[in-house]
Amino acid sequence: NREQSHNRLVRALQAAKENDRTLAVLYLDLDNFKRVNDTLGHTAGDELLRLVAERLRNSLRDRVDTAIPGSGTGPRLGDLARLGGDEFLVLLPNLRSPADAAGVAERLIEALREPMQLAANSLAVTPSVGIAVYPQDGADAVTLLRHADLAMYVAKRRSPGTYAYYDASMNAIALHRFTIEDRLRGALARNELSLLYQPQFDVRTASISGMEVLLRWTSAELGVVSSAEFLPVAEETGLILPIGAWVLRTACLQAKTWSAQGLAVQRIAVNVSGRQFALAEYPAQVAAILRETGLDPAMLELEIGESVVMADETGTERTLKQLKQLGVSLAIDDFGTGYSRFGRLRHLAIDRLKIARSFVTSIINEGSDDRAIAAAIIAMSRSLHINVTAEGVENFPQLAFLQEQDCQDAQGFLLSRPLQAEEAQALLKRSGELGEGSRSQRFKALIG
Repeated sequence: NREQSHNRLVRALQAAKENDRTLAVLYLDLDNFKRVNDTLGHTAGDELLRLVAERLRNSLRDRVDTAIPGSGTGPRLGDLARLGGDEFLVLLPNLRSPADAAGVAERLIEALREPMQLAANSLAVTPSVGIAVYPQDGADAVTLLRHADLAMYVAKRRSPGTYAYYDASMNAIALHRFTIEDRLRGALARNELSLLYQPQFDVRTASISGMEVLLRWTSAELGVVSSAEFLPVAEETGLILPIGAWVLRTACLQAKTWSAQGLAVQRIAVNVSGRQFALAEYPAQVAAILRETGLDPAMLELEIGESVVMADETGTERTLKQLKQLGVSLAIDDFGTGYSRFGRLRHLAIDRLKIARSFVTSIINEGSDDRAIAAAIIAMSRSLHINVTAEGVENFPQLAFLQEQDCQDAQGFLLSRPLQAEEAQALLKRSGELGEGSRSQRFKALIG
């Protein structure tokens, strides 16, 4: 437990001081464990933690040069302890140099990379790891643990499933994060949240095919806060649940208003967070908001991140089917950045794939891997009767490539920046008034 781990660290620190040795503390946190608990229950969560601990222990027993990681042979590299929940501590009491801790962190991450079988469910969990080293990062147990925890948080924010060494600049990051959390808690009540609408274009006909909803926060105290800063905090703290419900309700009301005005908005696309998607009652919540707002379910498209879809295959399939039964459309966002297999898509109730911006950025480079991957995604999606939207289109060569590949839809700053509701309404009105003309003429009339 936490007290025993603290006492063990105190003794190891004393030995390190007496023998002039380097010591490291690794703080591990599982990136998507809350979703397993929320979806499959605490019994399944406890079993998953047991499997995780077993893999981590085996990894620590291995020799650094062993040919078979996880075989459990060789001297132990460090001591493992569970601090509580999904947090683990690894103590490395005798390092040759601080850099050696990175090798151990990589081994621990690799040990959990392979999905785990839990009854009928195949679960993928990744650890984010923070590293603090004695003596430079702290001379006592409390300080080292706090700094390792902070480094873990930074690693998780930067890129889940990675590690980070503590450095002093992280203290400012932590303070900023706590300030964001504190102000975000009252943002809804203070009417500080708003929505922008990014048009999605059918690149074959040069017409508007949809609007993606983007959340913005303008704090009275902090000013405009980037979504890259506040959305991870909302997800970690659970604030995304009331905020996400507000976003969905507001977006549905806006789409209903446009429809009542006779504007040709085909769909309104709303992002779904991992925390929302994990809720057993999420499909019922969507159904209730559709009834409350009166929006035709066929006009709503829910975008779920590829990493969320892949985290729990069985649970994902069940939730997608429940949502599909409501009559809404379903899209996988940022497709291509994770480990999705096209074969699996046949078993999922998916209507659309959104090609990640990172691929679109380099599709203009002849012979690039990203260009080939984007073309393959479009072609294979067509064979599965799944629509494709390319994100982050910023120049005409990118648009031309997508048109050549017969990609259905695109969005990005070349076509339109995110718009206020009034601006989006004006664009929809202009689109509805367009007469006949070539594709290039229609694009010019819409985007200038």
